Amino acid sequence: MHAPPWQSPRPEQLTGLILAGGQGQRMGGVDKGWVMWPAAQAPSQALVQHVLQRLAPQVGTVWISANRNAERYATLGVERVFSDALPGHLGPLAGWHAALQALHAQTARQGAWLLSVPCDAPLLSPTLAARLCAALCAQDRAAYAQTADGPQPVFALLHSSLHAELASALQGQQRRVLQWLQQVGARAVLLDAAGDATAFANVNTPEALHQPKPD
Repeated sequence: MHAPPWQSPRPEQLTGLILAGGQGQRMGGVDKGWVMWPAAQAPSQALVQHVLQRLAPQVGTVWISANRNAERYATLGVERVFSDALPGHLGPLAGWHAALQALHAQTARQGAWLLSVPCDAPLLSPTLAARLCAALCAQDRAAYAQTADGPQPVFALLHSSLHAELASALQGQQRRVLQWLQQVGARAVLLDAAGDATAFANVNTPEALHQPKPD
């Protein structure tokens, strides 16, 4: 008998997804994942490398959602790199759509979860997965981070059973991440109380690149 999908998932049941498919408009249109950070210090690494190093120990495998430079992202040694299945640069929901479809297709077992993080959060919390998982209650199929500054919806935990609902929402012109999460009853999890206030900082402008890396 399969365990119900709302049981707290184990790390090996998590597929980490780094969202790197955006257009990087605030960064001048560059592929943000490959921007070096911190720009004012040496040595520095690409933003996606910082995120990968912090995400990989928390999950069973890592995927990257990227709409350009797929071959370059593949050199990072992740299991899979894929682009949006839908045209038009529809944002994070399109990246989730492709990943949830792939996750659902590759396994019929219950307990398959996606942990989403953006590629421009180099200070990602090493306890993000554990704390989102621990916050799940009966019948929860999604959870996302919340801080004193507000919701952080792209830092989210999603069950693979949501794939059909997300496809339907996108067909209905849904583009807002937080709104969709609320529609499916996602749990908001307060995470900055344990010193994670900087863990959700986005390096998404040229000015942010020159901020020093904390010790």
